[in-house]
Amino acid sequence: MPDISTLAVFCAATMAILIVPGPAVVFIVTRSVAQGRAAGIVSVLGVHAGSLVHVAAAALGLTALLAASATAFTVVKFAGVAYLLYLGIRKLLSKPVPEEELTLKEQSRWRMFGEGFVVNVLNPKTAIFFLAFLPNFVNPAAGPVAPQIMLLGAIWVVLGLASDGTFALASSALAGRLRRSLKARRRLDVGSGVIYIGLAAVLTGEKA
Repeated sequence: MPDISTLAVFCAATMAILIVPGPAVVFIVTRSVAQGRAAGIVSVLGVHAGSLVHVAAAALGLTALLAASATAFTVVKFAGVAYLLYLGIRKLLSKPVPEEELTLKEQSRWRMFGEGFVVNVLNPKTAIFFLAFLPNFVNPAAGPVAPQIMLLGAIWVVLGLASDGTFALASSALAGRLRRSLKARRRLDVGSGVIYIGLAAVLTGEKA
């Protein structure tokens, strides 16, 4: 297994990467601001359930296969792009729900969880992170590679829960004022839709 000094460096580097906003952070923040703290936390849990898929894939060597195959990478990449476009268009076309109806709507936590899960599973940047970054902290001489990857992946998930949970809690502080204003919530939906579509455009322009 990696030694303590290696794990410490990995933790520091991972936190530096996690605090840079990406598709998952944008998803969490917009959910937290629009629907409150609970929605943000559920979204965080969904996102990092998706992270577990990448951990398992890396441990089984599927991430390396994905990077080696231009076709496989392109399929995953554009599946992620398509989902971001779907979220963006849905936000742009949505109509704000009156405050008295929000409580009923917010009872569907499984859908929030599922959307967070899909956002991160279909995020090619996360897959490439596990290929290009995480293996640098794996030492074949220290034992089997798969358990080391699973340990480092578990650390990534724990740190991700902490950092993204902080984003959710901080951004949900704005929820009260926005929930009382239909106009403000409409602006949030439009802004969120533009961000999702912009992220899809950025991913489309990136090379495998």
